[in-house]
Amino acid sequence: MVKPVNLKQISAQKELLSPGHRMCAGCVAAIIARQVLHAAQLTGYDFVVINATGCLEVATTIYPYTAWRVPWMHNAFENAASTGSGVEAAIRALKRKGILKKDIKVIIFGGDGGTYDIGFQALSGAIERGHDFLYICYNNEAYMNTGIQRSGATPLGAWTTTSPVGKAKPGKTEHRKDLPLIIAAHGAAYTATANPAFFMDLMTKVQKGIEIEGPAYIEMYSDCNRGWRHDTGVGIKVAKMATETRIWPLYEVEGKFRNFKINYKPSKKVPVEEWIKLQGRFRHLFKEENRWIIEEIQRAVDENWERLLKLEETFGKK
Repeated sequence: MVKPVNLKQISAQKELLSPGHRMCAGCVAAIIARQVLHAAQLTGYDFVVINATGCLEVATTIYPYTAWRVPWMHNAFENAASTGSGVEAAIRALKRKGILKKDIKVIIFGGDGGTYDIGFQALSGAIERGHDFLYICYNNEAYMNTGIQRSGATPLGAWTTTSPVGKAKPGKTEHRKDLPLIIAAHGAAYTATANPAFFMDLMTKVQKGIEIEGPAYIEMYSDCNRGWRHDTGVGIKVAKMATETRIWPLYEVEGKFRNFKINYKPSKKVPVEEWIKLQGRFRHLFKEENRWIIEEIQRAVDENWERLLKLEETFGKK
């Protein structure tokens, strides 16, 4: 049963991601990990964490230290879902044999590079097979751990080291993939987007993802001040603006569009430019010759919002 997010109760919980790790100052991925682990404790289940190579892994487990106070397993960039599938299958086998008496849940963390791109095949297969796990994609919109290279999640127009800004190209020339809807189309038991700036929504969704039977996928907006080129203390401000401008809408899907719900509808339309101007990776878009990219981003955001409204109208519970 999903429990209300009670801040007093959460403040009394044990921190399962210990302080003293080496994530960058202001890193939102660390905030996400803490919120996920606190929400997981609300369910009452024991759980094991699977962690793909990436910022969250390398900066929390520098040998011989670890910041994780739960059973934890590292795997390569591309096989987090495969590892999680194996662990989940082992838990089921031990329960069938009577060796294990309690339910143990599997939580997987992967960045956008290890999820959108090089790990997508493993994730797609694991969802098709119906493994019971919660997959968390902390999406910082590039391969931040290896040098800020563009990924399939990098937005149109963004500067990265492999989508540089110059006379030939004004940053990344493609829109990002819409992975949450791709996962929902697979028929995952539960699919959602979340934002740590809206932490009660995030933590409620984590509980749902853990408690539902079958594969669950939640994609979380993970600001990276190093790659996005802004001050360390404004990550949550940038994240909140992403949802207010509808560049990062919050919604959830049960099954293969059995139910679709938009969780937050901004009271007014805020131009995406308000989000763009907070980040140095988009600074070049304000040159006259590049202003069309801002207009194209706005067009795509408006089109996507209308698509989500139609999905809710068609598949939302009446």
